[in-house]
Amino acid sequence: MDQYTNPNHPLYVPGTFNIYAQQHDLEQVYGGAADGSQLKRDSKSGTVLMPQPSDSPNDPLNWSQLRKFSHFALMTFITAFTAATSNDAGAAQDSLNEIYGISYNAMNTGAGVLFLAIGWGTLFLSPFPNLYGRKITYLVCLLLGLLGSVWFGSAKKTSDTIWSQLFVGASESCAEAHVQLSLTDIFFQHQLGAVLTGYIMATSIGTFLGPLIAGYISSGESFRWVGWWAVIIYGASIALFILTCEETYFDRSLYMTPTNKTVTLDASKSSSSVPKDQSAIKETVYEQKMSEDGKDLKKIHKRTSDEDILVDYQQDSSYPELIDGSKETVNSYWKRMAIITPATNLKGYGIKQYINYLKFSLKMFAFPAVWISGLFWGWQDVLLSFYLTIEEDNYYEEPWFYSDAAVAIMNVPTLIGAVLGCMYAGVISDHFVMWLSKRRGGIYEAEYRLWFSFAVAIISPAGLLMFGIASGRGFTDWRCAYVGLGFIGFGWGCAGDIAMAYLMDCYPEMVLEGMVCTALINNNLACIFTFTCSLWIDASGVENTFIALAVLTFFFSCTACPMYIYGKKARVWSKNLYLRCISERDT
Repeated sequence: MDQYTNPNHPLYVPGTFNIYAQQHDLEQVYGGAADGSQLKRDSKSGTVLMPQPSDSPNDPLNWSQLRKFSHFALMTFITAFTAATSNDAGAAQDSLNEIYGISYNAMNTGAGVLFLAIGWGTLFLSPFPNLYGRKITYLVCLLLGLLGSVWFGSAKKTSDTIWSQLFVGASESCAEAHVQLSLTDIFFQHQLGAVLTGYIMATSIGTFLGPLIAGYISSGESFRWVGWWAVIIYGASIALFILTCEETYFDRSLYMTPTNKTVTLDASKSSSSVPKDQSAIKETVYEQKMSEDGKDLKKIHKRTSDEDILVDYQQDSSYPELIDGSKETVNSYWKRMAIITPATNLKGYGIKQYINYLKFSLKMFAFPAVWISGLFWGWQDVLLSFYLTIEEDNYYEEPWFYSDAAVAIMNVPTLIGAVLGCMYAGVISDHFVMWLSKRRGGIYEAEYRLWFSFAVAIISPAGLLMFGIASGRGFTDWRCAYVGLGFIGFGWGCAGDIAMAYLMDCYPEMVLEGMVCTALINNNLACIFTFTCSLWIDASGVENTFIALAVLTFFFSCTACPMYIYGKKARVWSKNLYLRCISERDT
C-alpha cells in the first residue's frame, strides 16, 4: 500500500491515491517512527493533513483562518481585477474609431498582443516565486497594469491601443499560475477543490463583469475613464498589497514534520534491486536497526513472488539538522510584509537559477495532462473572442441598435452560466469523485474529474448554436441569444475548473510549472483565433461559423474520453521525468 504515498516505490503513480490506504501508509511509515511523531489531522473532520505542516507559527499552513481568508481575498481580487482590465478595451473601441479613426482590425491586433503578453509573461515571471518570494511577482504585475492603463487612458493613435495591451496583458500573467501556487501554500490538499472553484469564479467575474462595468463607464463618462479608473484602482492595489499581502514562501523541507525525515535513497542499490516485473511486488516489511558504525539504518524488504529485494535507506550525516518550528516566534510585521524574500537555495542573484527554472517549466510540455488542460481552457478563450466580436460588431446595428450599456449587459447571462459551471465542476465534482473512489475500493484517479466534461460537450455547443443562429438571423427576442450565452458561460466555468483540477491532481508537486505551460497553450491559441475570427465570420457568415464552433467544441470536449482511458498510462509513462524534475528543481 506504500505505493500511494512513497514516490520511491516502484508502483507509485502520480495522481493515483487510495483514500483508505493513504492514511494507513502514512501512519505505518511515519506515525510509528522512532521520534514518536504522529500525523497531524484536521480538528473537525479528522482528515490527515497533506502536506503535513511544521510546528512553526510562520508556516502558512498554520495561519489562522482570518489570515488565510485575508490572503485568499487578495488572491481572488487580483485575479478578478486583472481579468477585468484585460477585457475592458472593447468598451472604448467605438469611440476610438469615431474620434481618432483607429480601425477595429488594429484593436483586434491589440487583443492578440494582450493574449501573447499573458502567456509569455506567465513564463518569464514563473521563476520569481521560487527565487525571490511570491509577493514581488504580484507587485510587478500590478505596476505593469498601471503603466498599461495610463497608456490606454491617454491613447490617441493606433500604436497606443496596441502597445498598451502588452502591459495590461502582462499584468494578468500573475493570475494564470502564481495565484494557484500561493493558494497551495496556505491550504491543504483536501481543501483545494473548493478553493479552486473560488479562483475560477474570480476569473469569470473579472472576464464578464469587466466589459459590463467598462461599458457603463464609457457611456456615462468618457472612454478615457475606462483607463483612468483602472489607473486609480491599480495604484490603490499596489499600496494595499505592499501593506497587507503576507509572503507565503516557506521552505518546509528545513523543518521537522511527521513526514520529513533526512532519509536518502541509495540509488546504486535500488536501481539494481527493483524487479523488472514491478507488479510482482506483494508486500513491504519495514525494519529499523543500527549499523556497525552506530548510524541508524532503515532497511525495506520488498517481498516478491520469487525473490526478496533489499533496498537500503540510510541516514546521511551531511544533511543539516532539521529546525524545530515550535521554538520559533511569529515573524515581525515588516518581515511578513517584505517585498522580496530570497529563497533558501538562492545563489547570488539567482540569474543562472532563473534560466534553469525556465527550462524546468518548459519540460512540462512533455506531460499529456498539460496539453488537454491547455486545450480545454484555451478553447474557451477562443470562443470568448468569437462571441465578444459578434456582440461588439453586430449588436450596435440593426435590427438591435443596442447602446454601449445594452451590449455590456450581454455579459450578465454569461457570468451566471460561468458561476453555475464552477459550482458544477468544482463543488459537485468533489463529492462525485469521492463517491466514485469509494465504489472502486478507495482508489482515486485524477481522470475521475474528466467525467464532468461530458456536460460541456452538450451544453456549450447548444449555447453556441442558440447564440449563433439568433445573431445570424437577426432575432430581436433577447431570450434565445441570452440563454445561449448562459450555456456558453456554463462551458467556460466548467471547462476551466476541470482543466485546473485535473492538472493539479495529476502532478501536485509541479503546480506552478504545469499552469505556466497551460497558460502558454491557452493564450497562444486564443491569440491565433483573435486574428482569424473576423476573417472566418466574414467568409462563412455568423450562423455557419457558430455551427462549426459548436461541432469543434463537442469534439474537443470529447477528447476527455481517450484521456480518461489512457490518462493513467500517460502518468505512468511520465513518472520518472516528473520525479526527476522535482529533484533537480529543489536542489
